[in-house]
Amino acid sequence: MAEVSFKNISKIYDDVDKERGRKKAVDDISLTVEDKEFMVLVGPSGCGKSTLLRMVAGLEDISEGTLSIDGKRMNELSPRDRDIAMVFQNYALYPHMTVYDNMAFGLKLKHFSKTEIKQRVMQTAQLLEIEDELYRKPKTLSGGQRQRVAIGRAIIRRPKVFLFDEPLSNLDAKLRSQMRIELQKLHRKIDATMIYVTHDQTEAMTLGHRIAVLNKGKLMQVDTPLHLYNNPANKFVAGFIGSPAMNFLNGTIELDGNYYFMHTPEKWRIDLGLEISIALQKYIGKEIQIGIRPEDIFVPDDPAIPGDCRFRVTAYENMGNEQLVYLSMGEQSIIARRPPADTLEIGKDIAVSFSQDKIIFIDAFDERIR
Repeated sequence: MAEVSFKNISKIYDDVDKERGRKKAVDDISLTVEDKEFMVLVGPSGCGKSTLLRMVAGLEDISEGTLSIDGKRMNELSPRDRDIAMVFQNYALYPHMTVYDNMAFGLKLKHFSKTEIKQRVMQTAQLLEIEDELYRKPKTLSGGQRQRVAIGRAIIRRPKVFLFDEPLSNLDAKLRSQMRIELQKLHRKIDATMIYVTHDQTEAMTLGHRIAVLNKGKLMQVDTPLHLYNNPANKFVAGFIGSPAMNFLNGTIELDGNYYFMHTPEKWRIDLGLEISIALQKYIGKEIQIGIRPEDIFVPDDPAIPGDCRFRVTAYENMGNEQLVYLSMGEQSIIARRPPADTLEIGKDIAVSFSQDKIIFIDAFDERIR
C-alpha cells in the first residue's frame, strides 16, 4: 500500500515585505492520494503545487499539518527515509556518466550487488525502450530520451511513491503528446502511486485518475477529469480547465412569465424556461455571471437564423478538425467551437444559441450557484 495523506498542510514563508507579513505558499490543504492512483496537481504558476510536491519529497519543511505515507507520519523524516522517487523538470542527470551509470547510481549507494544492479537496469531499460542507449552520455540523447532515463532512474529503485515535477515542460508539443501516452502505459505496467505536477491542463486531463486544482495556495476542487470539466465548483476551476476556456457573461436573472438571464445595456436575454433551482431564484434581479463552454454555443451559417442573442463576428480560426469563432457584443466577448467552415463574414452580426442545460451560474464571490 502507498496511500499519501495531506492533513491541513500549510507552507509558510517569512516574507521580506514587512507590511505583508508571512506568506502562505500552501494554505491548509487536506487531500488523500489513494494507493496506485495517478493524481495530478494542476494550477497556474505560483499556486503552490510544486511546493506541495516538494513537501512530500522532504525537500521543503512542513509548516503546519501532517503528511503521511501508508499511515506513517513523514514530517520529520529525511528524504532518503521516505521511500519516494522524484523526476524533475530539468532531468537532473549526471552529465559525465553513461545512461547505465545514471540509472545504477542509486542502487550502488544502497550497496546492491553488481548482478542485481545489471538485472534491474536491463529490465527498466527494456520497459522504457532505451536499452540501445545504455552506454551513451546524456548530452548525446534527445530530450525525450533524457526524460526516459530520468524516469528510469526513479523506477529502478521501486519506491512506494513517484513524484513528477512538470517533467514534460521542456519538450516540444509532439514529444509531449508521445510522452503522455508513455506515462499512461508506464503507470499501468508498474501499478504504482504517482503524484504529478503540471500547469498544463491538457496533461492533467489526459493523465490523471483524479485532478486536484490549486490556486493561490488553496485547494479549489478534487475530482475526475470529466467531472471537473462538466461540474466545476467555482469560476476559477471552470475557467482553468478546458481549452479554449469557458466563456463568462454578466447579467441578471429576471422573471417575465419565464425565467431569463438578461443583460440590459445590449438588451439581450437567454430563456431559462419555467423552472430554475430554488438557490438561483434568490438571485433574481442581482448581478451574477453565467458560464458556457465554447462547444455548447451554436453558431449558424446563415445570419438570418434566429437565436438567443446577437453577437458580432470578430474573427475565426479553422483548426482543421474544428473552427473557433470569436464573437463580441458591447464589452462582452465569447468563443464558440463548431465544425470547420468558411461561411462566416467578419463584422457581421449573427444570432447564437446556448445549450441551456450546459449553462452554469456564478455568484459575486465566484462560487457556483447550484
